[in-house]
Amino acid sequence: MNRFDDVLATPPPLPVVDALPRLSDAVRPGQALVLSAPPGSGKTTLLPLLLASATPARVLVTQPRRIAVRAAARRLASLLGTRLGEEIGYTVRGERIVGPETRIEVMTPGVLLRRLQADPSLEGVSAVMLDEFHERAIDTDLALAFLLDVRAVMREDLHLSLTSATLEAERTARLLSTAIDEVETLSVPGALHPLELHYAPARSGALNANGNGRISVNRDFLAHVARTVEEALHSAADDVLVFVPGARQIDELASFLGGFGLHLIGGEQVEVLPLHASLPSTAQDRVMSGAEQDRPRRIIVSTAVAESSLTVPGVRIVVDAGLSREARLDAARRASGLVTVSASKAQLEQRSGRAARLGPGLAIRCMSEVDFARRTAQPLPEIATADLTDAALQALVWDSRGLDGLRLLDAAPRAALDSAVTTLRILGLVDSAGVVTPLGRSTAALPLDPALGAALLSLAPRIGKARCARLIAFLGENPRVRDADAAAFVQSLPGTGDRAFVERVKTQARRLEGLCPPPSTGAASGREGSDDTLGAPSEEEALGLVIASARPWWIARKRPGGTSYQTIDGQGTSLPSHSPLEGSPWLAIAEISREAGRADGLIRLAVPIREEVARTAGGGFLAEESRCSFEGGRLRAVRFTRLGAILLNEGVGTQPSVEDAARALDELLTSRGLAALDWSEGASSLRERLLALHEACSEPWPDVSDARLISDAREWLALELPRLAGGAPLSSMRLEEALRALVPWPQAGMIDEWAPRSIEIPTGARRRIDWSSARPVLSLRVQEAFGWVDSPVFAGGRLPLVLHLTDPAGRPAAVTSDLKSFWAGPYRDVRAQLRGRYPKHPWPENPFSEKPTSRAKPRR
Repeated sequence: MNRFDDVLATPPPLPVVDALPRLSDAVRPGQALVLSAPPGSGKTTLLPLLLASATPARVLVTQPRRIAVRAAARRLASLLGTRLGEEIGYTVRGERIVGPETRIEVMTPGVLLRRLQADPSLEGVSAVMLDEFHERAIDTDLALAFLLDVRAVMREDLHLSLTSATLEAERTARLLSTAIDEVETLSVPGALHPLELHYAPARSGALNANGNGRISVNRDFLAHVARTVEEALHSAADDVLVFVPGARQIDELASFLGGFGLHLIGGEQVEVLPLHASLPSTAQDRVMSGAEQDRPRRIIVSTAVAESSLTVPGVRIVVDAGLSREARLDAARRASGLVTVSASKAQLEQRSGRAARLGPGLAIRCMSEVDFARRTAQPLPEIATADLTDAALQALVWDSRGLDGLRLLDAAPRAALDSAVTTLRILGLVDSAGVVTPLGRSTAALPLDPALGAALLSLAPRIGKARCARLIAFLGENPRVRDADAAAFVQSLPGTGDRAFVERVKTQARRLEGLCPPPSTGAASGREGSDDTLGAPSEEEALGLVIASARPWWIARKRPGGTSYQTIDGQGTSLPSHSPLEGSPWLAIAEISREAGRADGLIRLAVPIREEVARTAGGGFLAEESRCSFEGGRLRAVRFTRLGAILLNEGVGTQPSVEDAARALDELLTSRGLAALDWSEGASSLRERLLALHEACSEPWPDVSDARLISDAREWLALELPRLAGGAPLSSMRLEEALRALVPWPQAGMIDEWAPRSIEIPTGARRRIDWSSARPVLSLRVQEAFGWVDSPVFAGGRLPLVLHLTDPAGRPAAVTSDLKSFWAGPYRDVRAQLRGRYPKHPWPENPFSEKPTSRAKPRR
């Protein structure tokens, strides 16, 4: 019997113990298990031991965060009575403690992901357990998709377990069954200890939205959370775990409690401690190992790092602000950031469970029960909201179809995926066909943001591994610099008061330097702008190179005559007031934020660069363009050099081609319509008649509507395009001839017969016919129509002439297209009404025999 069997024979008193017989049947090689169990039930503690006992090789267990990885590994080692690195080990970014006898290795999903890329068969591994799967981090989703491919293709014996307290079990099991025949779904009810749940809603709302849509946490609400914490101290003699969304809120809440450290709260010594992902591991471990005797009570103010997996020593009270931070992508800006949102029910339940892991607990939610009932059941999966650049790269390295070829619970949004692939192409990590480049494969192996990873591999040979690693480590910590001067901040780092920040940068820099390949490997091949053409850079120039290489779309030039900047991707940006960078012609920008009341983005971190650096680092955006357009009535060719949206120079272009003229004419007509052309009276008349003939007869008479003439301009104006390209003005276009050429023979000779421009009236004069309404209209006095009996009909009898008959003053008297009927009937009413008003004009009783006239009666 091994140590795993020993522990399982006399396991700690956890709810999951009752399910061990059923679990034993579900963890055999080749099977898959979906396990749902409440927080504190023991799934993270006992299932890895069961897997190690039931399978012959190493068991890999993922935890969502590094702090949870270390805590889980220590817990397992403690149960076995061994030291870390023996039967139990762990791996996180920059730290690995394992040995040849290690049977259970705990790691983050990102570590597992890269291990799968390096060794898809997972040699020496018999089982993988994805714990806290409900959090749905992108790395976890990808790791599961890769594992399902491995199971389907090469490792039918590999066991998979997915566990969580708030898992969508049936949906997850259906996904697993696409690659695995035996999928067991188990639910373990019951919690280790009873939990008392209270609600403490605040009078003020938790979140504020400014005029620009930016969300912030209301300070009055945080003050309410602090008061709730102080009240909770009197309800039990245990430590308090407080959940707030981010590190900033940790600091603000601590300030309401007197700051970090020891304080008298309610007459009692209490220590206020922070807990978040950016803390050094030593500070995190101090919180997690706080089981000393005679220590003061603690208030641990935490982000979501303590939401699942962790058992924080001494905690029996949880106060939950009910907020969470989620990744959101702004695809247009190629930027991803964290936004504060209301936590889901699943998250709130996970947090409450932290209070009842060591004994009966109390959880207080700073909301109403109604508010809780309205919360969504689950948080959005990260793949639906976050930047997909790294995920897209990892997927393309794994499968040439990328994310579209993977088994995923939720598909990636198309816009975000397209944006990610475009970013990879700009960075030189995939080619124009979407195939991963050598640089892309090398970058995917690095535990870094792809942009920073590509910059590290591309620039280390030029500016030196140590310096490149240090600058990228600095950028990776997302520093906030009040005046945006990145170079000055880097130079001041040795003397800064933020020792934790400096230590994180140093630690990360050492690790990154070790990841840089020897110069002979050629890892930087395929990346534009990495050639050593600008000489040995200074420290500021090196930082500018790194930023410009990692964020080429945010290279920016000062706008002429102003103080703002325009980036390569077209954003308007401005520096903070009184920034020493003001006036710099070019900037490499590392971070841009949006602020209320500002049309432009606010530059948070930048360094001045030379135009040569901008052109080199942004080489993928450099383009020579020729544009032809009509200016002053003639075609003009202009040549531009652009760096993305930034116009570098403009000059006279070469002689326009016929195609140039066609494109320019298309643009002109699309923007201004046919009114942009110089229509002669003859051309306008012909078009009106053709419109009427097409409407009355259809084919073969051509369609000369606005829409058809604009869309077919290249065809009907084909003979005019060479003349325009040669410099002829728009006004010289022979539009009437071009329209006549549209009419087929023999109809071309029938136009003036079927739709004449004018007609002879009974007085012998010729009058112009109005065709503007798509039917023929003629206006004349009643007296000019005397004797006209048969109304004219055009278009082969389809279009009768409409006569607008007027009184002698030209005012309307009648409208008719049937003169014979008019004279026989309505004329009598017209005569009766008008002959008294116009006695000098003839109004005969018999208009059929009266001679037509345009004059009044002769004087007697």
